[in-house]
Amino acid sequence: MTSEYQMSEEKAQRAMIDAARLADELRAEQENAQMAERSRRVLDNQVKDMQTKLDEAEQLAVKGGKKVISRLEQKIKDLEGQLDEEQRRLVDAQKSQRRTERRVKELTFSQDEDQKNHERMQELVDKLQNKVKSYKKQIEEAE
Repeated sequence: MTSEYQMSEEKAQRAMIDAARLADELRAEQENAQMAERSRRVLDNQVKDMQTKLDEAEQLAVKGGKKVISRLEQKIKDLEGQLDEEQRRLVDAQKSQRRTERRVKELTFSQDEDQKNHERMQELVDKLQNKVKSYKKQIEEAE
C-alpha cells in the first residue's frame, strides 16, 4: 500500500514537474512568437520605407538613376525574403505552441486522473484501517 502511495506520489511529482517544464516551454514559445511578430512588424515598416525610397529613386531614374533603382529593388527583395523567413518561423512557433498546449492539457488530465486514483486508494486504506481496528476491538472483547 505504501509503495503504491509512493508510486502515486512520484507520478504526481513527475506530472507536476512535466507540467511546469511544459509551461516554461510554452512561455518561451510565446515569447518567440511575440519576437517574431515584432520582427515582422519591423520588417513591414522597412519594406514600407524601402518602397518610399524606391518611389523617390524612380523619380531620379527618369533623370538617369537606374543603378539606384536596381540596388533598392534588390534590397526590397532581400527584405521580402527576410519577411518570408520570419513568417515561416512564426508559423513554426505557432505549431510548436499548439503542440505544447496540447501536451499540457494531456498532462493535466493525466495528473487529475492520478489524483483521483490516489484519493480512491486513500479511501480504501482508511476503510481497511477501520476494519482492522474493528477486528482488533472484537478480538479484545472476545478475550
